[in-house]
Amino acid sequence: MDLSRVVDRSAVAVTDGERDAAVLVPVIARETGPALLFTKRADHLGEHPGQMSFPGGGREPADDDLAATALREADEEIGLDPTTAEMVGRLDDIRTVTGYAIRPFVARVPDREYVPDEREVAEIAVLAIGDLTDLANYDSERRDHPHYGETRLHFFRVDGYVVWGATAQMLVQFLELATDWRMPPEPDRVVDPDAEFPV
Repeated sequence: MDLSRVVDRSAVAVTDGERDAAVLVPVIARETGPALLFTKRADHLGEHPGQMSFPGGGREPADDDLAATALREADEEIGLDPTTAEMVGRLDDIRTVTGYAIRPFVARVPDREYVPDEREVAEIAVLAIGDLTDLANYDSERRDHPHYGETRLHFFRVDGYVVWGATAQMLVQFLELATDWRMPPEPDRVVDPDAEFPV
């Protein structure tokens, strides 16, 4: 894995979101190879319950900037000491169906046991880059979105977890920048707009 293309790029910003948010894409170095840390959102949350995500959330007035938002939220959700995170760069901002403009920050973080805040996080999952880049663990579908038109949804299925939605969109960009993984040119299926998600 090579993070130099994350460091050197100019990320695309979304400036017209109803609310700003930020997430941390935590990269962990292990003897078995690099990995990414994800959280599984608590089932009782109003937005995206039970989904896999990166640590993060909405910007608060006390946050100096969106990088501070990402680090604060990671501290709150998984107990990451902000001083131990080495910020590397940014991915493109993501506009979500819930009106958020999410800014993803990539950071190297220590390989240690993190403790989830049970009010927001049901589980912490550290997934190997080698498994995420295995095309046997990836599939995608194309469907019409009510707001954005034709869209492609990505699904990464590793160790019983399914990463999809905005988090998978960020993950696709990260993997294409940091590894030799490339998104297949065509989706695996085309589905009706009201089809249930295969998760």
